[in-house]
Amino acid sequence: MKDTLKHQGMRNQLADVLIAKGIQEQKVLDAIRAIPRHLFLDSGFEDHAYQDKAFPIGAEQTISQPYTVAFQTELLQIKPNDAILEIGTGSGYQTAVLLHLKAKVFTIERQQELFKKTKLFFGKMNYRPKKVIFGDGYKGLPEDAPFDGIIVTAGAPHVPKALLSQLKIGGRLVIPVGVDSQVMTLFQRKSEKAFEKQELGSFRFVPLLENRN
Repeated sequence: MKDTLKHQGMRNQLADVLIAKGIQEQKVLDAIRAIPRHLFLDSGFEDHAYQDKAFPIGAEQTISQPYTVAFQTELLQIKPNDAILEIGTGSGYQTAVLLHLKAKVFTIERQQELFKKTKLFFGKMNYRPKKVIFGDGYKGLPEDAPFDGIIVTAGAPHVPKALLSQLKIGGRLVIPVGVDSQVMTLFQRKSEKAFEKQELGSFRFVPLLENRN
């Protein structure tokens, strides 16, 4: 598959949809306009790539709805060279958005099949995260902590303490919390022990998997 002017036009239309839904940060919208989302999907789904919907990507996982990607990314308030930990690499689309914002991305995937496929895809597309790891997102990545931001792209039944502990003071954790449906939750680390919590509406994610090795 190629990236054509038609795809670019569809991305511009998608960005306009996201603006209408309340996404405001220009650099996030620029990422949506720039990244060829259709290449992250199986070719059979190409016609659906620029609709504001989630789609299956195999291994019982989905590529998140573009609005959700933009909403979570906006909450992170990324600055260039911020160290960002992503829990749930999935198709790699969210990773690509983070990279477009010039973040240093460390990403963890739980599903072996997806991990292998997406790691190969990153190489082919010349996307360069700092680390792409097969592992347990509940544990985070203590050897590379602390992080300026942590983004969880699957529904967590509870907030993993390991992730909170791996935030820098001033850092932000964006995590959908809940079982059947999730509440998007933002934690900001104010001090060694103090966190500020905000709940920001209902979303629906595939579950965050634990201890599958």
